[in-house]
Amino acid sequence: MTYGSGAGTTRRGGVRVVAVHLVFIAAVVAIGGLLGASLVPGPWYDTLNQPAFTPPPWVFGPVWSVLYVLIGWVGARKVLYGGAGALWGAQLVANFCWTPVFFGLHKPGAALVVILVLWCLIVAFMVTEARRDRLSVALFVPYLVWVTLASAVNAGVVWLN
Repeated sequence: MTYGSGAGTTRRGGVRVVAVHLVFIAAVVAIGGLLGASLVPGPWYDTLNQPAFTPPPWVFGPVWSVLYVLIGWVGARKVLYGGAGALWGAQLVANFCWTPVFFGLHKPGAALVVILVLWCLIVAFMVTEARRDRLSVALFVPYLVWVTLASAVNAGVVWLN
């Protein structure tokens, strides 16, 4: 059963719900954006052989911006309504570790391990929340799809280089 539908029925409760969502979304977008801006692909990445299905570079910023909003929204739901908050936090840590490992350390093999752990954490979160919070699961579907593609690209980079 989805919960949280009655949250915020009072003015004070509604303001709190909105504030928590805004804080979580802003924090996740800001941290993700800072990582992305400080660890840009650069010349090293340009020398790597890429799988044919690698998205063009301009796609990554808009996609991650939307995904970070969804991830923040789900995090706020875990704080407000309970649930698999530890799994949500663990997937976020894994998410934020991938960029420094791949682009900062130039370790695609190690980054592949990180992204596979991330993928497993996302799936574990979704399975755990499947009956309790269907909205959070639905909000994580695009994230899982993108991380699946990113995992395949990362594996392709490892294979081709």
